[in-house]
Amino acid sequence: MKIFVFRRGLLTGLACAAIALGMVWLVSHPNAVGAAATERQLPIYCVQKEEKVVALTFDAAWGNEDTQQLIDILGEYDVPATFFVVGDWVEKYPESVKALADAGHSIQNHSDTHPYLTQCSADQIIAELESCNDKIEDITGVRPTLIRPPYGDYNDTVVTTIRSMGMEPIQWDVDSLDWKELSAAEITQRVLDGVGPGSIVLFHNAAIHTPEALPGIIASLKEQGYTFTTVADLICTGEYTIDHTGRQCPVKAG
Repeated sequence: MKIFVFRRGLLTGLACAAIALGMVWLVSHPNAVGAAATERQLPIYCVQKEEKVVALTFDAAWGNEDTQQLIDILGEYDVPATFFVVGDWVEKYPESVKALADAGHSIQNHSDTHPYLTQCSADQIIAELESCNDKIEDITGVRPTLIRPPYGDYNDTVVTTIRSMGMEPIQWDVDSLDWKELSAAEITQRVLDGVGPGSIVLFHNAAIHTPEALPGIIASLKEQGYTFTTVADLICTGEYTIDHTGRQCPVKAG
């Protein structure tokens, strides 16, 4: 009979390794565990895709100086985009919301008053989202299914509350940083350097140099073989997992 003797340090190391592997599995398989599990809940940052497809998104919370210009540029290149709009912005600029919808763009939720959702209770989060959804639906006739948390700020409560409403939280994997008033050339370089198949790109309306940068970005991506879609059409609708980077990955049958 063989007798195996393990030292305490070795056992501790093996235990830690097992725990670490378990945590990696949990993060990579959020739909495979119950709600009581302790893995971190993540929004969708990008989508696993083999084909070159990308979603351009614009957050609308404050000004409205260039909304029609963005509509014109996107229309010229026949590019659909996703606009995450704040309820207060919808109230101030209902004609712009209608113009975006009429141009074929996807109008989604960016909260009602642009708070830090991590500082809100679950009931407050629901109230924020439902109010914004109501305002958008009143104008477009379509109720949003996606929400981008203000400031990109979230925690487990925010994500699980959003999903309990049948909505999906959306982040981004390519940040133009256009709100920092970068030059058009800097914005263009950041986006082109960061984009990959299934990317979600973050822009803002009322950003000074975005309209200047946008045509070159679109033209360059098209030359590289990319096509454009909305976030709603980009994301997986069946079974999926989200890995530790926030990449949504479809679950393949079999």
